[in-house]
Amino acid sequence: MQRLVFTFDFISPFAYLAFERLPQVLQGCSYEVQYRPVLFAGLLQHWGQKGPAEVEPKRAFTFRHVHWLAQHHGVALDTPATHPFNPLPLLRLALACSADHRPNRRVVEALFHHAWRGGGDAVAPDRLAALAQALAPVHDPAAPAVKQALRDHTDAAVAEGLFGVPTFTLQGRHFWGLDALPMLRDALQGGAWFDGPAWDREGAPRPGVQRR
Repeated sequence: MQRLVFTFDFISPFAYLAFERLPQVLQGCSYEVQYRPVLFAGLLQHWGQKGPAEVEPKRAFTFRHVHWLAQHHGVALDTPATHPFNPLPLLRLALACSADHRPNRRVVEALFHHAWRGGGDAVAPDRLAALAQALAPVHDPAAPAVKQALRDHTDAAVAEGLFGVPTFTLQGRHFWGLDALPMLRDALQGGAWFDGPAWDREGAPRPGVQRR
């Protein structure tokens, strides 16, 4: 059985769709998943990028795209009342639900559904309080250790070269985005392409024009 690390932030509709699609796309593969919540904004800040929702034409297409993808794949999806929202309460609640700050699929699913089903405000205090009561975290989500765990997860993702969510990591290789799931499946099944030189060759830097 091979281990996958699923790096995500609840703010991302693509991370939600990838979470929902993962069992279907990888059906028949032998794997286990470690769920790693990170602060997407921290990755963006490190690499000097804007989020998709911060560029208005990109935001508009992103939500059209994710809703098309949702209906195409039969996944329930409703845009939250406010987006982008501050994902910190959801991320910290996820980490607080296990002794080792590694949430299981049930917890992650509850939080994704909270954000992306029903069209409510993902961080409304009354909704957050009800969710926390239902999940019964073993730690206080506001505890310093939980906050530090989120920073540690985010720093580790940056150190590994991750720049976006969702990202799946398999044997040190990173697969970014919902549309990388078929590629991930091929890697899990021992696809011949991954034994050749193409992975390293095509990932190597090349000379090119630089924007000033």
